[in-house]
Amino acid sequence: MRFTVWYLGHSGFAAEAGGRFLVFDYFKTTPEAPRFGLDGGVVDPDALKKYETVTVFASHAHPDHFAREILKWEDAHPNIRYVLSHDIRKLPKNAPITRAHPHETYNLGDMTVRTLKSTDEGVAFIVEMGDLRLYHAGDLNWWHWEGEPDEDNLAQQRGYAAEMAKIRGERFDAAFVPVDPRLEKQALWGLTAFMEAAEAENVFPMHFWDDYAIFDRIENDPAAAAWRGRVRRITRRGERFDLESGS
Repeated sequence: MRFTVWYLGHSGFAAEAGGRFLVFDYFKTTPEAPRFGLDGGVVDPDALKKYETVTVFASHAHPDHFAREILKWEDAHPNIRYVLSHDIRKLPKNAPITRAHPHETYNLGDMTVRTLKSTDEGVAFIVEMGDLRLYHAGDLNWWHWEGEPDEDNLAQQRGYAAEMAKIRGERFDAAFVPVDPRLEKQALWGLTAFMEAAEAENVFPMHFWDDYAIFDRIENDPAAAAWRGRVRRITRRGERFDLESGS
């Protein structure tokens, strides 16, 4: 199956496959001038009409993963639906929203959504649409912070390992995984552990706060040698990747 991915900034991505459009963790609502629309890293509600279905995901309530503007898109498409983490509050009562809790499976008809428990807030998403399988981590990561108590970092390690065990041996056509430069030398630990647990044909690092130098670190880190060829290097918001599933 052919599919397309757009980078929308930070942890935000859009994907299209077979007329179905998905948006993950969208929060940057101002386009990257002089571009507009997906090419500028934003979703134009008027452009949603061309898709058969639209599914909008938000992994948790943090403002760098969720913008309330997405709720205004309901009027733009008759077949729009939302899959929003349980910690997101003050939602419209009658909107087509699935509240996502950790370690659950939701059948949406043309797709199935599984969740993992974040090591920060909210959930991670595993989306299956026919032969296409996507993983979006949200803030599920190995958050090892220099200067934090050893017991806190150990709890992070154990929590992340427990979630990775749930997807061990699984294959994904695209995976969106945090590589936060603020973690310093530990920035790639989460991605490395993910790639040791699962197989991803196309890996999209995210949550790097516009520090594109993280891709140079991946290129030069010996720990990434086995999988760096599957990393898709992002150079700007709105960048488009035309891909094909490996199945």
